[in-house]
Amino acid sequence: MHADNQTYGALPRSLSEEFVVIAGPCVIEADGGEIARKAARHLKTVADRLQIKAYFKSSYDKANRSSIQGYRGPGLDKGLQILASIRDEFGLPLLTDVHSPEEALAAGKVIDMLQIPAFLCRQTDLLVAAGETGRAVNIKKGQFLSPKDVIHCADKVKSTGNDQVYITERGTTFGYNNLVVDMRSIPIVQSYGLPLIFDATHSVQLPGGAGSASSGERQYAPILARAAVAAGCAGLFMETHPDPNTAPSDGANMLPLDWIEPLLTECLQIRAALQKQPVAAL
Repeated sequence: MHADNQTYGALPRSLSEEFVVIAGPCVIEADGGEIARKAARHLKTVADRLQIKAYFKSSYDKANRSSIQGYRGPGLDKGLQILASIRDEFGLPLLTDVHSPEEALAAGKVIDMLQIPAFLCRQTDLLVAAGETGRAVNIKKGQFLSPKDVIHCADKVKSTGNDQVYITERGTTFGYNNLVVDMRSIPIVQSYGLPLIFDATHSVQLPGGAGSASSGERQYAPILARAAVAAGCAGLFMETHPDPNTAPSDGANMLPLDWIEPLLTECLQIRAALQKQPVAAL
């Protein structure tokens, strides 16, 4: 259960564990997966160079687009085929969203970590089905939930005997078309024994900010990512694309591929500084 930490300067448990990065394009595009492969190739190179564990992510279906005209993706069957081919080619474990118990069952045969979208984070049947696959489950914290509420979401997955549960912070609704991030959510969620991943790109999304689509402010994503690592998060989630301005979904908040390595290098330097012993008082 949650307990306040009364020791000044106590380091979060996550600093003694492997740092996780989840990255890739928002959605598999109508190009047979070529953009996804380009992003995966870049992610693999960066992960190997920085010696970090990286999951490749992309969605086969964006089921909650703002507009009925919004591009959704290639669908479950074709999308899973593309993702499996990317894992075979680059050796990266995979993450993708699931939206129903039936999708969880199908994706669980292929995908290493199933993601529960933020708007579905309390859907009991979906959470239980994801847990029953035996795969790791990443629950996006709903923009409407306090960090203390996610324990109930996680418990639904854990009721299946599956304790491979991550929580991802992606901001909280603040008025219309805006999100804010409360960095206190990182130690609060982790006090329940749940690893907290910080979503640097959806946290700078402006939901519905472009009228029939969401907008975003990608220039602030590196600032929030560095702050979250300083606050002790267990890893980062970042959507990235070779040319975000041409992406059919979430382009305004996705990061260009060439931002990923310098940002992760800075974040790892911050994490390394936190892991050092405090300097003796003068």
